[in-house]
Amino acid sequence: MKKLSLITMIAMATLAFQACRNNAKDSKAAADSANVTKDTSRNSAATGGIAVDENDAKFASTAANAGMTEVNAGKMAQEKAVSTRVRNFATMMVNDHTKAGDELAAIAKTKNITLPAEPDADSKKMTADMGKKTGKDFDKAYVDQMVDDHKKAVKLFEDASKNCKDADLKAFAAKTLPTLKMHLDSVRAIHDKM
Repeated sequence: MKKLSLITMIAMATLAFQACRNNAKDSKAAADSANVTKDTSRNSAATGGIAVDENDAKFASTAANAGMTEVNAGKMAQEKAVSTRVRNFATMMVNDHTKAGDELAAIAKTKNITLPAEPDADSKKMTADMGKKTGKDFDKAYVDQMVDDHKKAVKLFEDASKNCKDADLKAFAAKTLPTLKMHLDSVRAIHDKM
């Protein structure tokens, strides 16, 4: 039995090392993969496990990715937006999503959940494409993206606030949800005036 555990640990370490070296895998995918190997329901004997299941870890990873994307896009909008309302909204995004990201990172650390170190490839592409725009075209692209992103975030956090098995993640989702809804209402108001 010990021999089987040792072989399993060596195999997992090899896979983890290869995953770290695989540049094709983005940071979020690598985090999700690491969390699957730490999931107590699958591999607790070899890894020591984590305190949450795979779906809760996936929520944390997805939320962290979305938050980093909002911060990066917000910083860009603080510099590039021509509308004062859009710049003010961007500042709110940077502040609120940084705060939420820090809180999520603290929870993840206590639960041994791996979070992405940077936004995933799709998020980077979206931000890069938006960055190519200027003036009112940039403002419109940013606001449109924020409406879309916050619709998805509200859904993600609503689901997590109901379905997370981990009490801390569930509480984080429930606490953060009203802020995300306020963001969505704010950006829709900006959108409607454009």
